[in-house]
Amino acid sequence: MWKLKIAEGQDGPYLYSTNNYVGRQTWEFDPNAGTVEEWAEIEEARQQFRKNRHKVKPSSDLLWRMQFLREKNFKQNIPSVKVDEGEEISHEVATTALRRAVHFFSALQASDGHWPAENAGALFFLPPLVICMYITGHLNTVFSPEHRTEILRYIYCHQNEDGGWGLHIEGDSTMLCTALSYICMRILGEGPDGGENNACARGRKWILDNGSVTAIPSWGKTYLSILGVFEWLGINPMPPEFWILPSFFPISPGGSLLPSSMGSKFDVGQSLHMYRASIDSLAFQQAEK
Repeated sequence: MWKLKIAEGQDGPYLYSTNNYVGRQTWEFDPNAGTVEEWAEIEEARQQFRKNRHKVKPSSDLLWRMQFLREKNFKQNIPSVKVDEGEEISHEVATTALRRAVHFFSALQASDGHWPAENAGALFFLPPLVICMYITGHLNTVFSPEHRTEILRYIYCHQNEDGGWGLHIEGDSTMLCTALSYICMRILGEGPDGGENNACARGRKWILDNGSVTAIPSWGKTYLSILGVFEWLGINPMPPEFWILPSFFPISPGGSLLPSSMGSKFDVGQSLHMYRASIDSLAFQQAEK
C-alpha cells in the first residue's frame, strides 16, 4: 500500500534536502500496510478513475486525500447547503458553505503546514525522467517494481482515445509526448504490442500515421539521439555559447519560460524570430528618418 510521507527523509545519493525536508512529499510502498477494506477502497478509486479517465482527467489527489482523512479520523459534520436557481444567497448559507470548506481543507493540511498536491498536467516530465535513469544506469536502483507499475499506470490512464498523448493531460495528441511515452513503456519492459489495452501498438500506430518520429520537435530528437535511435545530424544545432549571454540580451536562454534547459531550444528559436523582427523594425524606423 502506498503512503505519502511528509517532511521526512535522510540524505543520501538519491535524496537530499537543504531545509530539513520541509514541504517534501515522498511516496513509499509497504506491501504489509493497510487493512483489506483500505486496499479495496483504493482499488475502487483506481477503477473509477480509469473508467472515467476521458471525462475527468485530473486525479484530484484522491489517494493521499484518502490517507489524510483516514489518519485524522475526519468526519464532515457540517451539513451541505443547496441553493436553487434564482434563489438569493443569504449570509447564513454563505457562512455555512465556507465553514464546511474550511473544515474539510484543514484536514488536508500536512504536518509541516503546507498542502500537498500532485505535480501533474504536463506529460513531458515523467518519460524523460525514466529515460535519464535508464541512460545513467540507475533505473532499477531508483524505481522499485512498484514504482514502475505506477508509472505505467499513469501513462495508460492518460493515453488519448486516438492512441497518442498530449503535451498535458487535457491536450490533443502530439508527436513529442506520444513518442516519449512509447519509449518510456518500452524501457519499463512492455513489448511492441504490450501495455494495457494495447497501449504500445496504439501509440506506435499514432506515430506512424502522423509523420513518424522524424516529426518530433528538437527536444525529443535530443533524447532519441542520446538513446541511439536517431541521428545527431537530424537535430537543429543549439550553440552552448547562448548560455553565456547576459540575461538582458534578447535571445538569452536564461529568460526561458519553459521549465528545462532542453526546452530552451524552442525559446531560443522564438527569441531569434523576435530579435530579427525587432532589428527589422528598427531598420525600418531608421529608413523612415
